Amino acid sequence: MSDLTVIMLAGLAVLVGAVVQSGVGLGVGLVAAPVVTMLDPTLMPGCVLVTTLTLPIFTLSREAGHADWGGLKWALGGRVFGTMAGVWVVASAPKNLLGLIVGGMVLAAVALTAWKVRIARNPRTLIAAGATSGITGTSTSIGGPPLAILYQHAPGPQVRATLGVYFTVGAVLSLSFLTIAGELTWREVLAGLALVPFTVTGFLISGPLRRFLDQGYTRAGVLVVTAASATTLIIRSLA
Repeated sequence: MSDLTVIMLAGLAVLVGAVVQSGVGLGVGLVAAPVVTMLDPTLMPGCVLVTTLTLPIFTLSREAGHADWGGLKWALGGRVFGTMAGVWVVASAPKNLLGLIVGGMVLAAVALTAWKVRIARNPRTLIAAGATSGITGTSTSIGGPPLAILYQHAPGPQVRATLGVYFTVGAVLSLSFLTIAGELTWREVLAGLALVPFTVTGFLISGPLRRFLDQGYTRAGVLVVTAASATTLIIRSLA
């Protein structure tokens, strides 16, 4: 399969993921990571991490004032340590086992919260979510679900802005640590940059979905996308 074919097929996945993420705050990694892995696993995780770095910047240009900065300091603190562990996973650990464990934990959390069990958002849970997200985000490029679970009851703009800040800083951390460890190639970076136009297009056409979700459907959207993300992670791990 030619590189152009890979970019075009992966681009379609990124476009769909960008539309979803523009509405609920996460989604690019969920849709793009399995497709890129299937088309060319040598591009993972750097390609999708580069791509996911772009969309939050557009989101923040519109909604940065809604971000929960107090919660972010704890989540990003956890992300730093999780990112270092994620680099080790990329270099040596079995990703399939990690994916199964994390995917199962996230699905359990979704099931509990769907039954009105509220997971407290406090420094301990934010640090834990950030650390878990750092591990999975760096090793598989799917890192949104743990934090999304904690913010599912927040208004749509706050969910998108908070996750936007988190994804931006988190992607920079992951890419930086992968570079230092020698686990990021220029081919991954260039492929990720080639997918950026698809990300921008998805953001530009996402307005109707965003307005619909902001009418009180953000929580349902977050739970659906989070559950799908965890399921994708499990399927990838089993495969």
